Amino acid sequence: MLSTMFARRLAARNVHYGWAVAGTTFLTMLVVAGAVGAPGVFIVPLQKEFGWSAADISGALAIRFLLFGGMGPFAAAFMNRFGVRRMMLISLSIVIGGLLLSLGMTQLWQLVLLWGVVIGVGTGLTAMVLGATVATRWFSERRGLVMGLLSASTATGQLAFLPLLASMTGSYGWRVAMLLVCGAILVAAVAVMLLMRDRPSDLNLAPYGEQAIQPVPAQPASLGALLATPLIVLRDVAKVPTFWILFFSFYICGASTNGLVQTHFISLCGDYGLAAVGAASMLAMMGLFDFAGTLASGWLSDRYDNRWLLFFYYGLRGLSLLYLPFSDFSIYSLSLFAIFYGLDWVATVPPTVKLTAQRFGPEKANIVFGWIFAGHQLGAASAALAGGLSRTAWQSYMPAFIAAGILCLIGAALVLLINRGRTQTLATA
Repeated sequence: MLSTMFARRLAARNVHYGWAVAGTTFLTMLVVAGAVGAPGVFIVPLQKEFGWSAADISGALAIRFLLFGGMGPFAAAFMNRFGVRRMMLISLSIVIGGLLLSLGMTQLWQLVLLWGVVIGVGTGLTAMVLGATVATRWFSERRGLVMGLLSASTATGQLAFLPLLASMTGSYGWRVAMLLVCGAILVAAVAVMLLMRDRPSDLNLAPYGEQAIQPVPAQPASLGALLATPLIVLRDVAKVPTFWILFFSFYICGASTNGLVQTHFISLCGDYGLAAVGAASMLAMMGLFDFAGTLASGWLSDRYDNRWLLFFYYGLRGLSLLYLPFSDFSIYSLSLFAIFYGLDWVATVPPTVKLTAQRFGPEKANIVFGWIFAGHQLGAASAALAGGLSRTAWQSYMPAFIAAGILCLIGAALVLLINRGRTQTLATA
């Protein structure tokens, strides 16, 4: 197998194969981010071609966000049982199938089915849980940095895809732009097939930073037990206040990022006369600063109190969102917003993953984080729908942006309630 040979060559150069796995995971999460973010570019073209309202399209995207998050804890259990590599390939196959079928859609129910249900399930089989699984499984040291790198892949996805997709949509139509996303997903699938491995022990390796090879833990024997595992974990963590604080803070995170800005920012800028390509370029600028901010967040999360990191991240985001409605939407004002908002778009992820692993243990961390991420996507779905309803009812996105800014300030205060100790080990499912 290519991965075995590659691992030997890296070992000869004193490089751990975990970095190759992290790189493959980065590529996969990047193209999935492109698939998740692409509909934000297509809202206006779909309105013009089919006459669908912003609320109609936002409803389909809200379903996608809900499934994207709701699949998280079960995706973690599936990865534990069937392997990370296999689940990545299944996920990418579902996503590319849904995107290709959407090229021929003409009815609103087809949009809901394909972009809502199919893409939601496909992306949800990996989502942010994939990054948490790889970081906790392959790295003992530098875990925060790796999680920051993988979280930043979503920002890189925007940086790489959105301006290009907006330009191609304007010149050739949204269907041609969609084919570009499909091609990128195919490249990622090939990389996964060649380089991805499930655990360090598959290559007779210990996790980075450790000496002992970790045995594969026992997994549920039946499908029923497998599906019950996330529910059992939820039952256990629901008794712990820290879980609910992380859940609701991540709800606010999703509402103020994917659900609102990623989905509606291009349309918002269009209301103020900024072309889609220019608005997408602003998102790309956010992605650039978020890449740097999230890497820095991963580095900081290995060294400082993660509660205070989250306090500053949510506070900065809230102030940025409250600033936007009172700006003049000039290039200067939007650039200023892009810088400060972009610095912590996904910077909240590494501290949240670190707190989850500290409080609930590394073995259950991916499933617990899956439930926390479900809160993130519940918030994203709420904001995606609320933004569309705000635009349809009041002809303005501003009420939704002001509400999101206030929620972020609440989230900043909320995370300081997390205690500093470690939660007792959860019962094994």
